[in-house]
Amino acid sequence: RRSSDLLMHVYFYHTQNIQYCLDRMKDGEFPSHFLYGACHLKDNGIGVVWHRSPKKTLSRIATAISTAWRVLTCREKYDAVYATHYKGLELVVLLRALRLFRKPIIVWHHQPIVTSKSRLRELGGRLFYRGFDRMIFFSQKLVDDSLKSRKADPRRMVVGHWGADLDFYDRISRSVAEARQASAHEGGAEAPVFIATGKEQRDQSTLIEAFRNTPHHLILYIGINADPSIPNPNLDAVRRCHPSANVKVVEICGLLPYEIACEVAKASCVVICCKETRYTAGLTTVVEALALGLPIICSRNPQIPVDFSRDGCGISVPYGDVEGWQRAVDYIATHPEEARRMGEKGRQIAEQTFNDERCAEEIAEVIKSVTHK
Repeated sequence: RRSSDLLMHVYFYHTQNIQYCLDRMKDGEFPSHFLYGACHLKDNGIGVVWHRSPKKTLSRIATAISTAWRVLTCREKYDAVYATHYKGLELVVLLRALRLFRKPIIVWHHQPIVTSKSRLRELGGRLFYRGFDRMIFFSQKLVDDSLKSRKADPRRMVVGHWGADLDFYDRISRSVAEARQASAHEGGAEAPVFIATGKEQRDQSTLIEAFRNTPHHLILYIGINADPSIPNPNLDAVRRCHPSANVKVVEICGLLPYEIACEVAKASCVVICCKETRYTAGLTTVVEALALGLPIICSRNPQIPVDFSRDGCGISVPYGDVEGWQRAVDYIATHPEEARRMGEKGRQIAEQTFNDERCAEEIAEVIKSVTHK
């Protein structure tokens, strides 16, 4: 749409470098869902003022000061602030709580709101949370858990359906399908391959032990730090497990959604083995697998808004259940038609519910609801 046709504008804040994301998107190497629907807000009548990230990494306090300065001195007109996280936005939120900042603030809340053990911190938190006009949660379970805290105001809480950039993954799927056709023409045979990506709260020991007891192949991606002086806990955890020969460990550094997605699309099944957490650990990998139409084996995290076994798109396994993981892997490997149907069901779920365009529509409605009062 033309700028004159837009109903309003939002200032979009992200903890990641937005300019880097946008530049890679132009080259087709970055999915739009990492910007939480912001790329499609214009289709819903809302223009976007993009926050510019600092050129160098700052401390949390310095980041909060820098962000506040950019938001408060922004010369472009905007009607609200839309943020993927409140980290770095704390000063602006506090000013909003004190009614010294007049623009509504809409933010994604990644964990449940909890009651602090410290009375002073709890009182400060109650003031701080008044600075959010709307908080968007990834699942109803996160909302329900949050409502146990007095800081949570149900009138300011909504559930959003964060999902993948389907066009991005469709391009990758087509490329992989063409390569497979060429391989099949040459007589190449494919054995089932399982793939694990992601780094947050992963239970590497359970996953590696499960594959030690199967003949099936696992490609395990491990994120590492570029600076050798910084600890690499995920890599250390994997090395302590001494993976068997059927587990290939691949070390990666940095944010590489395109490169990893190209490898995930070649796999037979996505596995997401996590430790028990209070938030949606593994959700990024889930929405990617749904978009690619791949079956999923995932730890039974009640915070994730998909029930894989019930919804027919995969298998849920209890936390730390090595034998359960082994059975799930064997089932997928020995039931290729059922695995294919799981992948198809997952893709249907992505098209109906968990995709970036629907996410943008929901966000646009939330923004309009707080700016049209």
